[in-house]
Amino acid sequence: MSVSKDYIIDFIYEEARMLDEGRYDEWLALWLPDGHYWMPLDYKQIDPINETSLLYEDMFMLKLRVERLNGARTFSQKPKSRCHHVIQRPFVDEMNDTSFVTNTSMHYVETRLDEQQLLALTARHDLTLVDGTLRIANKRVDILNCDAAFRNIQLLP
Repeated sequence: MSVSKDYIIDFIYEEARMLDEGRYDEWLALWLPDGHYWMPLDYKQIDPINETSLLYEDMFMLKLRVERLNGARTFSQKPKSRCHHVIQRPFVDEMNDTSFVTNTSMHYVETRLDEQQLLALTARHDLTLVDGTLRIANKRVDILNCDAAFRNIQLLP
């Protein structure tokens, strides 16, 4: 199967929509089992293992996060946090037969009760084509002011 740029771009938009609508189980199904979600702590950070990150989650940790977000007894999420992604049209930086790299600038808003935080960020997706379906191999989210003090980020930019 040949994958077009538009198909890849639509995938990125659909992922953001899933998160905005709280469809976390569907979102989790987009991931490869060995994928990682990384949010560096430092500007232009290159190492998620030997340097501190805001988060570096494997599938086990992503499943725990989704379980917490979906949980009825998660008291820290009563009422639940909500988010909204305003994304620029993604760039498709690399296209091979089965692997693709995108770069997307966005504003991410997360709100709960009277608190709202706005983050400007760039997301890099490493995507892999598996049995005709795009899957997320890795996702890196670079917050523009990553070296600032943040309140808890409950959801997933």
